Order: sequence, then structure tokens, then C-alpha cells
Amino acid sequence: MSGLCQFSLEVVGQEAGHPVRLMFYNVENLFDIYDDTITEDDDFLPAGVMRWNFARYYHKINSLYKTITAAGEWEPPAVVAFCEVENRKVLEDLTGKTSLSNYGYDIIHEDSPDERGIDVCLIYRKNLVNVLGYRYLVPRGVDDFSSRSVLYSRLVIMSDTIHLFVNHWPSRRGGVLAGASLRHDISEMVSNAADSVNCRSRGLSKIIIAGDFNCLPDDDAVESVTRVRHHDVNKHGEGGFTNLSRKAYHNGEGTYRYRGIWEMLDQVIVSRQLIRCDEGLFADENSFRIFRPDFLLKPDPSYPGMTTFSTYRGYRYQGGFSDHLPVLLDLYLH
Repeated sequence: MSGLCQFSLEVVGQEAGHPVRLMFYNVENLFDIYDDTITEDDDFLPAGVMRWNFARYYHKINSLYKTITAAGEWEPPAVVAFCEVENRKVLEDLTGKTSLSNYGYDIIHEDSPDERGIDVCLIYRKNLVNVLGYRYLVPRGVDDFSSRSVLYSRLVIMSDTIHLFVNHWPSRRGGVLAGASLRHDISEMVSNAADSVNCRSRGLSKIIIAGDFNCLPDDDAVESVTRVRHHDVNKHGEGGFTNLSRKAYHNGEGTYRYRGIWEMLDQVIVSRQLIRCDEGLFADENSFRIFRPDFLLKPDPSYPGMTTFSTYRGYRYQGGFSDHLPVLLDLYLH
């Protein structure tokens, strides 16, 4: 994959015995309060229908800091990938104007073609992660693409190379079929890109495909990502992918609650080399989990049980965190 932005950083080891933790979080409309004249952000302005202002914005930033810190347990995650982020400035406020500034996070962000101006991006701890390069991907042959691009980055963590794809596929708003064609286009693009990485290494690449897929693990668009295209990548038949979210999904867990039902929209798919390797970083079926502390939940006012404590419920401000729960992936060292 040519054209990667290139830069490098010093890498030091993670404390012995602790996993390297990666986090993905749909942060529900992390907008600043300023008007961007080329995107549709008018709802999230002080005079907009959401009455988005400094107090609500900084409460949101500090709520996300609290979530990231709690998810790290002993220390914040090495990598935190996001979707629904408006611009680089909000990431600078998150990493520079909260106590996350103590952990030396840097930022990967570019504006996407999304009409609302929400992007996928990530922050990473410079003392733990070496970013070899990154690029943003959009499907070829799609006229007037106006959704979120996919972030592909190559990371060196504990002397091991991780290929990370961060996704936010088109919404099902308007029904399950809404956006289905474009989700399939993006799925095919991600599949081909991951397959290309795998083929160059004869199936030995350690690949993570994470994000909000806006469909369930058994949807064909998601399942197509896990299929092996080059069955002869090596003599052992390596090169396939495993959806680590599937077990939790079949246990009735989810990251987003819709009409009283938990849906597994936020998922982590890994190459089988990351599971089967006997050297360097590895994952297993228990490496994935949904982060669901009590403070991210509240009683569902419409259905029995708990739901996410979101920033808004419709147009009503609640002062919560997000309408999605974050997901975590722990990588261990052989």
C-alpha cells in the first residue's frame, strides 16, 4: 500500500505482565462549537437545535477522558481509535486539556468526505507506539462518496508490526437496508486492502479491523471481511480472519441498544496470525470485551433494563457519555 505518510518515534516496552490495550469508541457527535462552513454541523452550534455550547463541550471532553482512563485500568490504552469526531481540534483538547496530557498521546486525523464532517481517527501513546505510516481509504468507482473514509495505519508496538484499519460504515438510519450498498462497497475495499497486506507476508501479517460497522457480525458485509481470498497464502492455510466480537454477540451482548435490544455494531476482527502466532504480540478469543462500567449506563426509560448513558436522547440533552459502549482488545506478548 503505497503513499503512506511516514514518520517514526522511539518505542519503549510496556510494563511486564500487562497487556497492550487497544480501544475503539464511537463518541457520539464530538463537535466543537464553531461553524464549519463546508460541513453540515449547524445542529451542534450554540444557536443550533442541540444548543451545543462551551459548558456542554468541555463536559463531554472530560467525560471521554474519564472513560478512557477507566478503560485502561492501570494506565490509559496504548491506542484509542474513535469515530464521530469532527476535527483535529477536539482531539487536541482531549489529549492536551485533560489529564491525558500526562501520557504523551499524539494524533492521527484527517477530514473525511462525510457531509456532517465526522471522521475516524486515533490517538496513540508515543512512548509505546511507533507509527510507520498511515493513509485514508475510500472505495474506488463510487461517485460522490460522502461517507467516512477508513483509516489504515502501520504501528510498531513492542517490536511487532500491527496493521490497523479503523472503520465507521454508513448508518442504517431509515431501515436495515439504508446504506447497505455503500457498506458492501466499503467492505470490499477493506477486504481487498487487508488481503493485500496478508498476501505480501504470505499470511503472516498481524491485522486488526475495528470500528462501528453499523451492522451485525452475521451480516454479509461483515462476514465478507473474514473470508480468505488467497487460500494458498502459505502451506498451513493461514491468512483468514476471525471476528472476536462474535462470541459476545451470540451471548446477547452489544454496544448499542435499539428498542430494548442490544446490538453488536462495534466489532473487532483480527487476522488468524494474530491468534496463532508463537512469537511477539498475540490475541485470543478472550482478548475482546465490551467496556460497560456502571457510569456509562442508565435505566432505559422505554424498555426494561439498562441502556447507554448518551449525551443526547433525541434532541434532549442528558449530559452523558455516548450512545455506544467502547470495545477493548488486549494484546499479550509471547
